[in-house]
Amino acid sequence: MSFRYSRPDTQDAAARALAVAGALPLGGGTDLIVAIHEGIARPDALVDLRRVRGASDIGEGPGGTLRIGASARIADIAADPLVVARYPSLADACTSVGTPQLRNMGTLGGNLCQRPRCWYFRRGVPCFKRGGSTCPAAAAEGTNEYLGILDGGPCHAPHPSDPAIPLTALDATVIVAGAAGERTLPMTEFYRPNDVMRETALADGEFVVAVELPAASAGGRQHFVKLMQRGAWDFALVSLAAVKRTDGDVRLVLGGVAPRPWRVNSSIEEDVASGGLDNDTIGILAARALYDARPLSQNGYKVRLAETLVRRAIAALVA
Repeated sequence: MSFRYSRPDTQDAAARALAVAGALPLGGGTDLIVAIHEGIARPDALVDLRRVRGASDIGEGPGGTLRIGASARIADIAADPLVVARYPSLADACTSVGTPQLRNMGTLGGNLCQRPRCWYFRRGVPCFKRGGSTCPAAAAEGTNEYLGILDGGPCHAPHPSDPAIPLTALDATVIVAGAAGERTLPMTEFYRPNDVMRETALADGEFVVAVELPAASAGGRQHFVKLMQRGAWDFALVSLAAVKRTDGDVRLVLGGVAPRPWRVNSSIEEDVASGGLDNDTIGILAARALYDARPLSQNGYKVRLAETLVRRAIAALVA
């Protein structure tokens, strides 16, 4: 396969290059190269964003915010002193991504925008994402043990990003740019769970510029845990980011269970923030968090895993 390749050094130049039909952004390439090989992506041009000025920077912004450029490598985010001190759940999630080699190549923007890992989608089976009219994974005999249990349909593939889970819990915002200029999206609006052709809210020609974390989410109590089939170097079966901010607000966000980071019902978060919970009440809240789960034929175990992670996280936050 042949395509054009460019390395713009300004955001405006990158926007102009990506405005051309058939152009795709390139970060570390750890997912894009695989997607090209599998026929998911067929670019006419690749626009390498790593040379854009400031694209890899991690530093303080106005009012104590922390800005992470989209081309910042996952390994650099995991080790950054400001991230580790203020947002340890994000540092832990970045440490859990793939292998050391992948963390040293992969970028934050690419990780947030990677494509789902459903077996049918990746192998070219004509599912909804491949132009088909059914979801073979949802059939009674379908292979679906790694798919989602919440917010599914028509596609049930969970989004595979690990950093997206704590970023949602930390109330991060995503700055995107294109030919029409910049715009800002909260993490809760960045993913499009019911659009079978797009996982994110990025329009054609748009790309992620940076992620900003608010000062209000820094510190407090933060936890990130990821359960995998293998001991390491795997995608999450279920993951959870739990944050109790210094102002007392609580965020509980699950990964591996839905097409987007799944934030637990706010009424449960408010009950946790109120404190004074005994073990029985914690168990009831954890069960409520999974009340809307609709497992497929082979992934009912994810309900139990997710409920257990929520119960443990609540107990840790109120301890």
